[in-house]
Amino acid sequence: MHAGFKNSGTINVIKNYLILIPIFFIFSCTNDLKDVQALPKNKLSASQTGDSVTLIYTDSTKIKIILKANRMLLFNKNVKEPFTVLPKGFYVTIFDEDEKVSSTLKGNYGVRFDVSKRMEARYAVEVINKNGEKLETEKLIWDEANKKIYTDAFVKIITPNQIINGKGLESNQDFTKYEIKNITGIINIKNNEL
Repeated sequence: MHAGFKNSGTINVIKNYLILIPIFFIFSCTNDLKDVQALPKNKLSASQTGDSVTLIYTDSTKIKIILKANRMLLFNKNVKEPFTVLPKGFYVTIFDEDEKVSSTLKGNYGVRFDVSKRMEARYAVEVINKNGEKLETEKLIWDEANKKIYTDAFVKIITPNQIINGKGLESNQDFTKYEIKNITGIINIKNNEL
């Protein structure tokens, strides 16, 4: 896949922009989806758009993240902080130091603020770690600076032995160490019950 960008900017501007995108796909602590949706529609227009986009983020020649999105809209005019909207879903693969997959994240909608490095994923959000444990929720924040993911929404965690429901969660970004804030139910699973 490749990014098909239209509108303001040459290929060099796009390359420079992609190089400056931080390694992790995250959003700001001061902005959220409500702020983006509240912007006046007549002033809010994407400076660049792309369809069937694949972005590869590296650090010291090692692949750290691969992001695939059906549609990407970049906003950097008439806004306090540049941001990117992924309105038609996205899939992120996160790699460890040995370039092995440590976790995946997908959602039907995402917003990323470039400077404050925080991403809000929405609707059918799913995180799967290297152990096969799965988190399902409708809203998730990924904070690059602190290398954490968190939510105050309902969560469902599926492990090989249990299904745990709760409200609110905090975890490392690989989803290998997590804490459910308010557990509302635990179902023990026998082999092959799922």
